[in-house]
Amino acid sequence: MKKSIFLFAILFMALYTYNAEAQALKVPKVEVPTADLQKQLLSALDNVEGLGLSADQTSKLKANNKTFAGEIFKILGGTGTDDAKKGLLSKLGGERQKFLTGLLGNSLLGKYTSKINGLVRPFKSKLGLASMLF
Repeated sequence: MKKSIFLFAILFMALYTYNAEAQALKVPKVEVPTADLQKQLLSALDNVEGLGLSADQTSKLKANNKTFAGEIFKILGGTGTDDAKKGLLSKLGGERQKFLTGLLGNSLLGKYTSKINGLVRPFKSKLGLASMLF
């Protein structure tokens, strides 16, 4: 009798251990955004048609857009934790907001932001953590 209880206990432990391994989480591999996605984002950010910007405003905005997009993908491709990346992206977004407000003013900023959000929407999910900026 003791032998059968002992064997039953070992069998139960083996099955319990097997189930515990079967429940292990499988973490999906995170893809680093590609250069093509960076080009798509830059193209969306550079689209200023219909906003009535001066040539000087357009050139300053496009120069900042190139730097902004580069910084986004530099942060996303970095080795930091998600929380660290979110912090860096939040800081970058704040700096960007100050620049745009100074360059465009509040009324043009609203129009530009609406336009950009519409253009970024199709690939926003591919941006991962950076999607919080748009």
